Amino acid sequence: MADLTCDVLVVGAGPTGLMLANWLVKLGVDVILVDGKDGPTRESRALVVQARSLEIYDQLGLGDLVLAAAQRADALAPGYLDRAFGRIPLGPLGRGVTPYPYLQVLEQSRNEEILYENLQKLGVGVRWETAVTAVAQTDHGVEAKVGNDTVRARFCVGCDGSNSAIRKYRRIAFEGTTNPHHFYVLDALAVGGLVEGAVNVRPGSDDFLLAFPMKRRGSWRLIGLVRDEDGNGDLAEEDVRPRLRKFAVTYDRSHWFATYRVHHRIAAAFRDGPFFLAGDAAHVHSPVGAQGMNTGLQDAHNLAFKLADVLQGRRRDTWLDRYEAERRPVAKRLVTTTDRIFAGVTSQTPLSRVIRRVIVPLVAPIGIRTLPNTRGGSRLFQYVSQIRIHYWMTPGAERASGGRRDPVVGRRLPWAGDNFGALRSLHWQIHAYGGITAPAVPDLGVPVHVFPEAPATPLRPGRLYLVRPDGFVAAEADPTEAVRVFPPLMTG
Repeated sequence: MADLTCDVLVVGAGPTGLMLANWLVKLGVDVILVDGKDGPTRESRALVVQARSLEIYDQLGLGDLVLAAAQRADALAPGYLDRAFGRIPLGPLGRGVTPYPYLQVLEQSRNEEILYENLQKLGVGVRWETAVTAVAQTDHGVEAKVGNDTVRARFCVGCDGSNSAIRKYRRIAFEGTTNPHHFYVLDALAVGGLVEGAVNVRPGSDDFLLAFPMKRRGSWRLIGLVRDEDGNGDLAEEDVRPRLRKFAVTYDRSHWFATYRVHHRIAAAFRDGPFFLAGDAAHVHSPVGAQGMNTGLQDAHNLAFKLADVLQGRRRDTWLDRYEAERRPVAKRLVTTTDRIFAGVTSQTPLSRVIRRVIVPLVAPIGIRTLPNTRGGSRLFQYVSQIRIHYWMTPGAERASGGRRDPVVGRRLPWAGDNFGALRSLHWQIHAYGGITAPAVPDLGVPVHVFPEAPATPLRPGRLYLVRPDGFVAAEADPTEAVRVFPPLMTG
């Protein structure tokens, strides 16, 4: 038995916990990371890394490693049952808004391996097979029973999944519903009947199929509904093959099969004093849109900078309230949206079946031809890739603006071709995009980066943009107003 101390106790070494620990260590925070499992995940349901998550990986210095490990999906391939309507190229939808205008297929287990290996290079390991059996709030933060040891920390973050012990210990409600259907996930080899290099999306009148290309040639991840076809009371792989025949999809063999239920739930609070929830401990939802793991990675990214700011004396404790204020609305909107979409996909009402059988085959081919050339297509890509997320940067800002979201402030910094490199400094900074020279920028004690005009973005010449270390734009001002507008946001 030992008494251990740290700044932050992170519970759960899945993708969210590992991402959080990587960022905290990189930011100079003392971390203990524990997990009741015996090692990293070997099999996983999450498998898509969206563009915004890749930008975070790049800021961490792991972007090239993730890209090398992933299988790029260049397109979406909508269809209906055994019909494929064609391809919607993703490149044109995301061109000009991100360096990563595609979907990268990389299963959760491989994400965890990359993050775990990097954490070890940073000098920190994971205390595997070490469950948290009790937690308590103290005058100085948190005291936890961790395996046979006692850990005292300033803060504790529960990244321990949908059955989070931290959430239960703190009696935080996990509100939502469970879809009545059962679903399967199947990693299949030598697959036929799918559009190559694309994410295949095929509804049916009473069924659906999602198919993701994997790194190994001819290997696919298949997801769909499963029912007890042979009536033996067991949901098995043999119940899936007849369903795949409806989609004219065949495969030789599999190396993983599992069934699960889909939950749509969100924690009533993301912060409870010195305790925080992130990832699946805070929100769970359907696989529609491949959002779950990415939302957890971005929870970790957001929270890490805030914890470092408070622990290192740059901010007061109330700054941490911003984590829930920023991330819970994102999760709530995501849970609501995926719940509605998934309900529509799986509903067995006569109207829903008619829509899938009649309307989808009529509309989808039109969408394939028109979507890549419309602003709506680009906006859809930005929503799915989580680039379009917005935070209200100051209390009362939503009310003051009448709910109107600014195209720049409160959003991740628009990509202008070469401006993301500056974010690797991990510091507050001021950006200007044309119309201003560096000497004209007032000295506010933070780096200044002057770039050429960026006419393809909403960044305006002659304006200064205050950028947070996590890449979100905190404020915009004329150079003459920057001394008044920017410092309160930097010092909080």
